[in-house]
Amino acid sequence: MNINSLITGHQQPLVFLHGWGASMQLMNPHAALLSHDYKCINLDLFGFGKSDEIEDYHQFEDYVDALHTFLISKDVYDPIFIAHSFGARVAIAYASKYPVKAMVLTGAAGIRAPLSLKRKLRIFLHHKGFHMKGSYDYEKASVFLRKVLVDAVNQDLSEVMKEIMVPVLLIWGEYDKETPLWMGKRMHELMSQSTLIVFKGGDHFAYYQEYARFCFIVKQFLEGLDQ
Repeated sequence: MNINSLITGHQQPLVFLHGWGASMQLMNPHAALLSHDYKCINLDLFGFGKSDEIEDYHQFEDYVDALHTFLISKDVYDPIFIAHSFGARVAIAYASKYPVKAMVLTGAAGIRAPLSLKRKLRIFLHHKGFHMKGSYDYEKASVFLRKVLVDAVNQDLSEVMKEIMVPVLLIWGEYDKETPLWMGKRMHELMSQSTLIVFKGGDHFAYYQEYARFCFIVKQFLEGLDQ
């Protein structure tokens, strides 16, 4: 597979995982700032940006395994993930299977929200043989990414989070609509070594809109890991 990535800096590896529909470009400012003190590995996730899709994909675990294979090829065995939204979902699933040193998760996906009335109606009509138009993300995705998206949104990682015993920094936008703040608070409850910081007035992309502040907080968190 061709994986588009940029590696800068040295020492402890930080692995940047972007959100759904995005690319490594949204993580470039963060990698640039943090590469002064860390080895920053920024990549387009599989099927996004300039990275190939996974040819023999069957389940979401294959996505996680492919990331592990990529990191091993770069001699990374105990990464620190800095991940947004869908990327955070990948990071959490990875941490449940492979060693990680710590994670910084922002606007993280991984907790399945209760079904809305609209969603319940959609499921009911589907079972009755009526087919409604899917979500925007689903409609614009490739066949491969549609499969990944369905597998991802149908997977609740709540039980997995209970077993994560590494330091986790959760950074959330106060007015995040894609992954509401209640999800961040719930993740904070589930992961015993987590800290939750809320960016007042921020939305789902608060980490990008205030990237300098975000990186300052992340650096403080990372420096505390070795104390």
